[in-house]
Formats: sequence, C-alpha cells, structure tokens
Amino acid sequence: MGSIKVGILGVGNCASSLVQGLTYYAGADGDADIPGLMHPVLGGYAIDDIEIVCGFDIDARKVGKDVSEAIFSPPNSAMRVVEEVTPLDAPVLMAPVMDGVSALMEEKGEERRFVVADEDPVDAATALEEHGVEVLINYLPVGSQQATEHWMEAALEAGVSVINCIPVFIASDPKWAERFEHEGVPILGDDIKSQVGATIAHRVLANLFEARGVHLDHTYQLNVGGNTDFLTLQDESRLETKRTSKTESVQSQLKERLNDEDIRIGPSDYVPFLNDNKVAFIRLEGRGFTDAPVEIEMRLSVQDSPN
Repeated sequence: MGSIKVGILGVGNCASSLVQGLTYYAGADGDADIPGLMHPVLGGYAIDDIEIVCGFDIDARKVGKDVSEAIFSPPNSAMRVVEEVTPLDAPVLMAPVMDGVSALMEEKGEERRFVVADEDPVDAATALEEHGVEVLINYLPVGSQQATEHWMEAALEAGVSVINCIPVFIASDPKWAERFEHEGVPILGDDIKSQVGATIAHRVLANLFEARGVHLDHTYQLNVGGNTDFLTLQDESRLETKRTSKTESVQSQLKERLNDEDIRIGPSDYVPFLNDNKVAFIRLEGRGFTDAPVEIEMRLSVQDSPN
C-alpha cells in the first residue's frame, strides 16, 4: 500500500514521543497483542508504513536539524525510550511564529522556553507540496489560533490531510469542516485524548454516576505538569479552548448539564521539576439512594507526551 508521508507541525514533546515510538515499535507484528498499541495495523497500514518527511518549528535549537535529532533538543523533556533514532532525511523548517509563542515564555530560562530562530519562515503550502506531505499533524502550542488557521489554509491549498491534536477548534467548527469537506481533504480532531488520561478517566467516572443512578452535584479536575504545554497554559488567554474542550467532554456524559459553578476542569499550575510528568486530581461529589453522599477522589500520574 506504500507509506504515509507525515509532516509534523511543532517538533515538541509529543512529536518526540511519536517519532521515538516509530523506532520502538518498528517491525511490530500486526497480529500480536502489543502493550501500548490499540491497533498495530489500522486500515491495512502498520507502524512501519508511517514516514516522517519534515517538521516545522520556530526554535533555533531545532530549525535546520533532522527531525530525528531535533526531537531531543531543549526545551523538550519527553522521556527517552530509544538510544537514538536513525536519521530520517526529514528537515525541520522554520514556521511563521505568529501566536505560537506565549509572552510568559520570556520570563523563563532558556532551557525552559522557546528560543525563536533568526530565520525567514517558509511558505507553508509550498513546503508541504515540496516535501510530499500527505498528512500534517498539528502539535502547535495550545492557544495558537492564528498559526493553526494559517496552516489549515495551507493544508487546504496543498490538499494535505490534517490531524489536529490541539484544542483550536477546526474539525468541530462547521465553517472549517465544510471547507475541508468541499475540497475532499480529511481532517481529524480537535484536541486528541490521551491513551489513559485525566479526561477519559473523568468521563468514565461521570458516566458511572449516571449509570448507577447517582446524581452528580459537583466535580473538578485539576492538572499540573512541568513541560512547555503547562507553561504556555499559565497564560489564561490561551487556556479558554482547552478548558472548553475538557469540560464539554465530561458534560457530554451527563443527562443534565452541571451549572458552570459546579464544574471546574483544566490545567491549574506549572511545576517545573515535574518536567513531562502530568498529575491530575479528580473529585466527584454526588447523592445516591436517600440522598446519601457519594464522593470519589482520584489521583492520576502519567508521562504526558507518550500518553
């Protein structure tokens, strides 16, 4: 069937985990039960059919390098699961900065923040076409509304499919969805859930209350971490779509929506020493038979980017 040629927009921690994973699972038997993989073969395609052809970033420590090298450059902090990744012949090209960098980044040391390269950005559509990209994965920082829309325009122009992994609403926006459908260009998203993360765990618990006849009165999910995503999300102006995405995911499990003051979900703090470790604190308060109180508290700790 041939390979799937992939371009990565934002060569950060999630990109690092993905690219390392392609090496880690290389040669995986499609008929085997492999820990960590739900579908070793999907639609006839296997792990080895995914070919990274280029990346796009704005950091001086990544631009100009091969993706296989750039994924280990600061400020990335994703866990390292392979000694090295074979060079991919996939250059990291300079992307337009636009709103891809939060002003809060300037307050942190160089190892923690983005360092913008002194390079002219590529023309997005032309670069996608020149490198033969068939699928573009959007891993831009949360809140990159302008930058995401810029690349969506480029994807439509170049006829490139999109996996939108961040909570900038494109696939779920009727206007954008209509444009992709009109051009016959597939798009998936928005804000891809973790494998076993806070949102899916919270949804299961909320659904459990519903299924067992327990009325949910209040709930929260407070998340902390130390990667650049959590640092970026300290800027409340960039957090709105993320909070909306996570909140609506839980609300969707309830027959009756909770009032805004009875539900609070989203990243709450940046703790540098956690690096790529994400810790979630989830609480549900409800009433069961004879209005007797039912309370659940849960703590979930994961390596954020592999998850």
